[in-house]
Amino acid sequence: MPFPTKVSVNAPARLHMGFIDLSGALGRHFGSIGVALNEISTRLILTKADQRCISGPSSERADRCLSQLCQALDVSDAVNITIETAIPEHVGLGSGTQMALAIGSALNAYYGLGLTVREIASVMDRGLRSGIGIGVYEHGGLVVDGGRGEHTITPPVLVHLNVPADWRFILVFDQRGQGLHGEQEIAAFKALPPFPQHEAERLCYRLMMQALPAIAENDLNLFGQVISELQVVVGSHFAPAQGGVYASQEVAKAMAWLTDQGAVAVGQTSWGPTGFCAVAGAEQADNIIQNARSEFSELMNLSFRVVSVNNQTGISCLAVSES
Repeated sequence: MPFPTKVSVNAPARLHMGFIDLSGALGRHFGSIGVALNEISTRLILTKADQRCISGPSSERADRCLSQLCQALDVSDAVNITIETAIPEHVGLGSGTQMALAIGSALNAYYGLGLTVREIASVMDRGLRSGIGIGVYEHGGLVVDGGRGEHTITPPVLVHLNVPADWRFILVFDQRGQGLHGEQEIAAFKALPPFPQHEAERLCYRLMMQALPAIAENDLNLFGQVISELQVVVGSHFAPAQGGVYASQEVAKAMAWLTDQGAVAVGQTSWGPTGFCAVAGAEQADNIIQNARSEFSELMNLSFRVVSVNNQTGISCLAVSES
């Protein structure tokens, strides 16, 4: 069977809603919960070429990914990659993992390598802490990963659930800054104080016996209560590294206002600075962000966007061969 001449890949952005166990008391660290998004993604097309060529947004990051992958997989980099859309970098939406998986999946299909998503992630050293980006790329919807144990290569997905189709998330962006990443992120984790074991135990219980059943039974308010609590506890733990529960004080103000408007599941995705919250439907979400844009019109750095959850498998990889 001939190799394809064109491969299209779509990798969804994700919300990282928080870590479950930062204490490591039972020998496993991290563990996290998050969802795949529909409206924000990294989409790219790979075609055959006489020499390497990359174009489109986030092309520098893509170039680094291509070099690392081609060297590790021992394949030629003589391909053309056109990036149609890219997840904004370092704002908490999983841009690095999704770019790596998108290019890795494209090369995998193009060269017929037969690799799994997790093998690609391992080559790129993704999933060293959170497994949410990998999990939503594999499954879509909401996922909970089991963190890292002594022999973990990539964090295993423990739970995958579809999110009710009418739920909407409101994202709040601060255009001025980026969250911690790279060496700064590594240093921040090392400098954090110990996480109380009793808090990890309580959060795990709340997640298992309240938040997850709430999704299955379409109870947004209960789900939102647990996520908001998780965000306060974990955000307070990270506060010394990021200057507060939120990395952006302007985003913090917007999230407090959104809470007053009835939004739930309020927090910051990953290291931010992007904030998120949930409401029960598209009409309510649209009304709220119209009012938010008026309320915060003087803060030109803030922007608001409504997104939905992608319940389909995160992998959208279309390969086309010459007839």
